[in-house]
Amino acid sequence: MTSTRSPLRLPRPLLRAFETQLLRLLVAPGVTHAAYADDFLLPAGEPALAPAGGVSWRVFANALSMFVGGVAAVVLELAEPRVRSGVWDHTSFRTEPLHRLQRTGHAAMLTVYGARSRTLAMIAHVNRLHARIEGATPRGVTYRASDPELLAWVQVTASFGFLEAYRACVRPLSQADADRFYAEGREAGRLYGVAAPPASEAEVVALFESMRPHLERSDTVFEFLAIVRRMPALPWILRPLQAWLVKAAVQCLPPWARERLGLDGSEWRLAPWQQRLLRRAARAADRLPLATHPGVMACRRLGLETQAVYPDA
Repeated sequence: MTSTRSPLRLPRPLLRAFETQLLRLLVAPGVTHAAYADDFLLPAGEPALAPAGGVSWRVFANALSMFVGGVAAVVLELAEPRVRSGVWDHTSFRTEPLHRLQRTGHAAMLTVYGARSRTLAMIAHVNRLHARIEGATPRGVTYRASDPELLAWVQVTASFGFLEAYRACVRPLSQADADRFYAEGREAGRLYGVAAPPASEAEVVALFESMRPHLERSDTVFEFLAIVRRMPALPWILRPLQAWLVKAAVQCLPPWARERLGLDGSEWRLAPWQQRLLRRAARAADRLPLATHPGVMACRRLGLETQAVYPDA
């Protein structure tokens, strides 16, 4: 992608504030900033699972659209009753949503930008945790977190959420770029236990159609959205923006999914002026490389310019 825009220049104190806030969103309690940085800076020269400068590197670089996409992904995950029970009964989403967001965000970034050896170790740890999670839904349907069908749903909804949020908030992507984005995530999907990760948008649409009969409305989805809306993810001065981000996430869902989940009402839609402001903020974020961003650190590890992550900066 060739850019005609210039980098966004901010006063140093404001830039540092943004860098600190990004750390707050990605560094879980008990993890030092140095340990977090090492996941992306070391070993020097070692490639990531996702190709450097690929579509994934661009999509995952935008912190604002990543937040929107992450919320959209979890809504779709929770629409599947077995996944919903596994997530709600065996994770800290309800009690410690920010901590859960931090751990999930770090894992997503490591999968795309981290050195391959560190990413493989992280995925192996996650797989061991999944192997211990099993139970039954309120209707008595048994599940295991390591079920390939459920792993495929979690992986695909995450990829779909991040891609659609980028398209909606930042800029359109061509069909070829969308297909490349999904293809770039196939290796990671297989490592997480997905038997046949989709390699194109058409395959994602087909998987959605196959899962469509299993999705259902649930109070848990509304509880999750209320939690995300009020948790202290952003500085207090920007906290009202979280409600916009949640609405933007809902709008990223397929129309049929919004209808089925009861999220098709006007209260879940942004006003046109809100959409414009949110898009401007997201596009501005695409021109602001932050030293604490995993993609920027991955560029340092590989000796690349930050244009591999931020084409507009």
